[in-house]
Amino acid sequence: MMPFSPKLPSNSWMRPSGLSKLHAISLAGLSFQPHLSGALYAPDLAALLVADLHLEQGSALARRGISVPPFDTGLTLAALEAVVEETQPASIYLLGDSFHDAKGHSFLDESIAVRLSRLFSPRETIWITGNHDPEPKQNLGGTHVGQARLGPITLRHIPSGKLSTPEIAGHLHPGAGIVQRGHLVRGKCFVADTRRIILPAFGAYTGAISVRGRAFDGLLETERASVYLLAREKMYRFPYGRVS
Repeated sequence: MMPFSPKLPSNSWMRPSGLSKLHAISLAGLSFQPHLSGALYAPDLAALLVADLHLEQGSALARRGISVPPFDTGLTLAALEAVVEETQPASIYLLGDSFHDAKGHSFLDESIAVRLSRLFSPRETIWITGNHDPEPKQNLGGTHVGQARLGPITLRHIPSGKLSTPEIAGHLHPGAGIVQRGHLVRGKCFVADTRRIILPAFGAYTGAISVRGRAFDGLLETERASVYLLAREKMYRFPYGRVS
């Protein structure tokens, strides 16, 4: 008996697409629309930002003897294709850990590599180096950099402890929980204050760390920070102090 079904699951369980104009996030004079998938869109610059795709996470776990369904790359790519189709960005910024490890690129199915190339080649694509995937990825299009600029904002993978410019980052996989009608609801989230935005992990198999945890200590203006919680069908904005 196989440990998992070889059939790719349907997308019916995935969060629906949808930009939130209601919950637009302002940073350094620019407006950003968070997407229920975990992507962030800058309409004035036609730029799409995503963090922590962790492609080929399933194959990386398999190499460590952990059997999981090998569907993460296909599901993550399908979600990204849907966001690109919806927003039609002129540029895509991948904020690091696009692959789960340095070997992930070599494990891509040929059909997946073709889809990635088709997605990135027609538009400016910037791959920002992550701690999981430090090496450039060949034959997928785009430019590889340590960090990038979007107007006055620095884009990087790991949030900086000492900010010299406003920033947008990933790496920390932010998540949050809140009690609603007596039930605790948890999920991935964006977290933002007046100086930075931290994106949720976009990958299908990626988890989340509470924004109230030690990993976020000293990074946020807690009195001014907001959390944008990604529920199954809607996005909810809460003050940082209300979430767990």
